[in-house]
Amino acid sequence: MNKELLSRYWYTIQSHLFPHLRQELDNPTDKHYQIIATLEVSKIEEIVEGYGGSAPVGRPRADRRAIVRAFVAKAVVNLSTTRQLIDRLMVDAVLRRICGWERKNEVPSESVFSRAFAEFAEAKIPERIHETLIERTMKDSLVGHLSRDATEIEAREKPENKEPPQETVKRARGRPRKGEEPPQKEPNRLERQQTMTVEEMLGDLSKQCNVGSKRNSKGFIESWIGYKLHLDVADGGIPISCILTSASVHDSQVAIPLASISYQRVTSLYDLMDAAYDAPEIRNHSESLGHVPIIDINPRRNKALKEELQSERQRLALLNLETPEQVRFRERTTVERVNSRLKDDFGGRFLRVRGHAKALCHLMFGVVALAADQILNLAR
Repeated sequence: MNKELLSRYWYTIQSHLFPHLRQELDNPTDKHYQIIATLEVSKIEEIVEGYGGSAPVGRPRADRRAIVRAFVAKAVVNLSTTRQLIDRLMVDAVLRRICGWERKNEVPSESVFSRAFAEFAEAKIPERIHETLIERTMKDSLVGHLSRDATEIEAREKPENKEPPQETVKRARGRPRKGEEPPQKEPNRLERQQTMTVEEMLGDLSKQCNVGSKRNSKGFIESWIGYKLHLDVADGGIPISCILTSASVHDSQVAIPLASISYQRVTSLYDLMDAAYDAPEIRNHSESLGHVPIIDINPRRNKALKEELQSERQRLALLNLETPEQVRFRERTTVERVNSRLKDDFGGRFLRVRGHAKALCHLMFGVVALAADQILNLAR
């Protein structure tokens, strides 16, 4: 991470911006300062256009930069709906001025917020803001560990039915007849991804809302309706790249495109993943990027391997010894803490929009706020 750049950001915010705002604003709170610092670091003005002119007929278009600031503030304050955001803007003069509106009658209506949000989702505005933020602050830095994991995102949508499996032509068992070609095994998704671009890999992933299930830490199967958010997180709890898929998509199917996106944004050394990512294709791809993969072994149905791993853990515990891989693998809890913070503090639990594009837009506003907050914590 570029500590000199971050220190300069924080010095400018703390020494110049905050004293000026204390004179201009009426008793700003710590949450107001957090919103201001997030907006200052994210530099949304470089991505989002302002008024953008007016239509040939009708009212001039509302200021899109002010609305983007309001959506970022909504994530920082952890409000669940746009209606709550508007009500807060009506009574909180400091927040209203931070977003760019001086008077109450300047705050757009709920329908204007909704239309603007649809525009942001189509143009991928929060994704571009996050990408620019990461490139500006971490492009010239060396990241020790990238921790990879996925978390469930519940949605208020009707799940789409899964596509029925394609019927395969049955053939007689045994060796093929003379002159008959043996059946060719279809490559799985991980094998196909070896020769695909990032755009092709993302297009091959399922994105509609459906039903997902997983085994929790207590061994019980739990299900949800919605999506699954896949994250690559650097040391310090900074999300580097994000992909939103259907809830039914397995974690391992997103590892290669996620790693490719992170590789374009930062330089890292170790890839930390749990047993869900234990596949030779994922290991080989991580090594091809110049990384060292540390993946928890999944014995699956191999009872002998499972007993061997258990015996090895018992021997290491008896000797009170840890391998270097085990010490590094403990850093993977960083991504779990980021998942919790995104849901508890930055609106990840309050998905009130429908459709993949809008769901991703809502979550990315929270990711932008979380990334800026973690970057400023390290700068302090």
